[in-house]
Amino acid sequence: MATADPDRPGFLLPLLLLAGFRTLVDDLHAELARQGHPELRPLHGFVLQAVGGGTTATELGQRLGVSKQAAGKTVDRLVALGYLERADDTRDARRKLVRVTPHGLDGLRRSAEVFDRLRQRWVETLGADRVAALEDDLRAVTPANPFRLDVPGWLGG
Repeated sequence: MATADPDRPGFLLPLLLLAGFRTLVDDLHAELARQGHPELRPLHGFVLQAVGGGTTATELGQRLGVSKQAAGKTVDRLVALGYLERADDTRDARRKLVRVTPHGLDGLRRSAEVFDRLRQRWVETLGADRVAALEDDLRAVTPANPFRLDVPGWLGG
């Protein structure tokens, strides 16, 4: 069994991974604010992705790993900000769907573009080979589908 390196304690790895994530997300939101989306928060990206082509508040809560009430509160906020809208379900009049608005789609599109530029900054700092190796190494130690929509519930629960 390998011995622990006292200069690299085990708890440091998740902290560094979180710091890298936090740096990227903070930089993303600073740029989104400059581009006309100052009200978007990290949670909102998960919500907009989870809504997809349309869903109910109950289904959204399940996808996010939060209660229906928590999902509804976030939906209310994003509706008020113009990122989501509520609409009647044409297949079932008892259901209300939540859908992403054009403003929400613009925020998602800009997020993708900004993330590409942020990755490029890492490439300029670390080199293309090191960033690619980092991504490959993280793929080797994480599940096949790293994008989990239930992160808000996991963080809060």
